[in-house]
Amino acid sequence: MEVIPLGPGFAAEIRGVGLSEVAEHDSAYRAVRAAFEEHSVLVFRDQQVTDTLQVAFSRRFGPLETAKAASRGEGTPFSILTNVEPDGSLVPPGHKEELRARANQLWHTDSCFKIPPALASVLSARTVARTGGETEFVSMRLTWERLPADLRKRLDSAYAWHDYAHSRGKIAPHLASERERATMPAVCWRMRWRNPVNGRDALYIASHTCGIEGMERAEALQLIDELTGLATRPEHVYQHRWRDGDVIMWDNRATLHRGRPWPLDEPRYMIRTTISATDADGLAEMWPQRSAA
Repeated sequence: MEVIPLGPGFAAEIRGVGLSEVAEHDSAYRAVRAAFEEHSVLVFRDQQVTDTLQVAFSRRFGPLETAKAASRGEGTPFSILTNVEPDGSLVPPGHKEELRARANQLWHTDSCFKIPPALASVLSARTVARTGGETEFVSMRLTWERLPADLRKRLDSAYAWHDYAHSRGKIAPHLASERERATMPAVCWRMRWRNPVNGRDALYIASHTCGIEGMERAEALQLIDELTGLATRPEHVYQHRWRDGDVIMWDNRATLHRGRPWPLDEPRYMIRTTISATDADGLAEMWPQRSAA
């Protein structure tokens, strides 16, 4: 297996081992798992992806989430990210799926608003737009290391609130439906996530982050914006330009990502599986978890 560095201090392409080898062989899984813990973002090219293979690969790393309420793929392991309707037509501007795509263009980490949050996401390219539609990543480990020592000390024991409706409200007031709000109330996690394999810390915030324990809301939101801005400076970003057959796996504990726009008259069809974090992934340290209720 070859590990080819891609990004500014993180992210790598995996060559010589694909999804099927990881799904079938312990040695391949162990090698890719080690690369995942080290590099946070892994790119696999030219994969013959099927739904069955994506699930088998993803389950190697832990239990799978079920897609959230009111989403395409609800009740299955698949989150379907597309602008293509079931009849093959493209969604018009202002359609809920187009608004959701815009929300995914905010810097975020997947499922920080869920219990449990996500360890990793696996995204496969089934139909790629000819232009645009890139996915960008930044390392929140490197962000943590860049913070002034006094701020790291302050955030080490701080807790932040994460709310799906908060991020969707940045795009449209009612983008999060009542059912989504009811099934995904805000949750609270520690702002520092330590990787139990290598001991490296990462700042754990996202576009979903709506408050910090013990701080006034306006002050907390200002700090979150400042931290996000520091993390996502252009020189810190790895941008992935998709090709058919690409699969990317990323560590939601240690990265932020965002999609980029693409022309509305071009189809794009992506499928994501999401792996839930467990205590073995450092989740135990993120407690005590509290719900808004």
